[in-house]
Amino acid sequence: MTGMSTLRTVAIWVGFAVLLAVLPMIFSSRPSLTLMNIIGSWVVFALAYNMLLGQAGMLSFGHAVYFGLGGYAAIHMMAAIKTQSLAVPVAALPLVGFMAGMAAGAVIGWFSCRRSGTPFAMISLGIGELIAASGLMFVSVFGGEEGISGDRAAGPELFGFSLGPQINVYYFIAFWMFVSVLAMWAFTRTPLGRLANAVRDNPDRVSFIGYDPQRVRYLVFLISGGFAGLAGSLSAVNFEIITPEKLGAINSGAVLLMAYIGGVAVFYGPIIGAVLISIMQSMLSDFTKVWQLYLGLMFVIVVMFAPYGIGGIVHQILGAARRGELGEKLPGWLLGMAGAAVAFVGAVLIIEMAYRVREDGDPLVVFGREFHHASVLSWLAAMLITLAGLAVVAVAVRWRRRGTLSAALSLKEATP
Repeated sequence: MTGMSTLRTVAIWVGFAVLLAVLPMIFSSRPSLTLMNIIGSWVVFALAYNMLLGQAGMLSFGHAVYFGLGGYAAIHMMAAIKTQSLAVPVAALPLVGFMAGMAAGAVIGWFSCRRSGTPFAMISLGIGELIAASGLMFVSVFGGEEGISGDRAAGPELFGFSLGPQINVYYFIAFWMFVSVLAMWAFTRTPLGRLANAVRDNPDRVSFIGYDPQRVRYLVFLISGGFAGLAGSLSAVNFEIITPEKLGAINSGAVLLMAYIGGVAVFYGPIIGAVLISIMQSMLSDFTKVWQLYLGLMFVIVVMFAPYGIGGIVHQILGAARRGELGEKLPGWLLGMAGAAVAFVGAVLIIEMAYRVREDGDPLVVFGREFHHASVLSWLAAMLITLAGLAVVAVAVRWRRRGTLSAALSLKEATP
């Protein structure tokens, strides 16, 4: 990297650290701290998952196994610290989770990484369901449906730092999250990280130049499992309990949504996805009972119309700004976003009224106006709003294509 790019990179990481330090001063309530703690563990998990999917091209449907096993290792160590008075500070438990996740990855990856593509995805799904079912069978290890609890305030304090107060837990998770994010970013700059990209794009060419694609996939799988286990240990310390559901398909599906919606093509994409979906899970459920439907629709829309995710859109905007093309492209993008927002409002009206037809609930009130599910006019208004938004989006797309075509024709005419 050049001196200017190095300085910019350092400034970004310093700004990230400062942001983590000042966030609890802005959002100081207990619910806010709890939400930020949840986001911290999900950020690490989403980035660990993207090591497989975004970097190495390995689609996994059972990555929650390593998250859960890391959490169980941490909670068992937490219990041992209290019952056996071990001289191990609880603040070091993420290292235990990392080693547990990596150990599980070493065993499972030994045979699952022999395959790639769809076979690897199916193996990951089978292993995930197998271990999730084992969580309910082996009660002495996994605690059954009730799980296993611990006490994060037990054991020796590290430099007088106790994990009793919620604010201390936040800084504990923020520290380990920062270290993990920095380490995973550094990994993308290593030769192994570059080889993982090459294996994703063309494994035959990697084999031709003398490297074993299977070994590359296995090493990436190990590291990804380790960071997933670290994320599980952060969750275990935060909640002081872990249950077998952390091993199952719900967690694996959630992290897949975070990575795809945020964007697997850029490093910070899963961070955006983890923040967005964590907020949706925590806050949107207070306003609507069908919030999971919106999450599913968002996933479908991103896959169909924004395959690089929200992070890809941000990267495209930043790239246009660097090239001096933002003034030319911004009007079309803003028009498309405005149309999408209008269509989204119309879709929300339709979904909420449809749900009220089933529940026979109170009329939906939006912007001071009532939309009654028994009124034909309300349905027509919702449909017109949706169609109007989609029409604006279509105009924006046509505008963008026309601008691209004009630029191409101008370039062709200027070429001798």
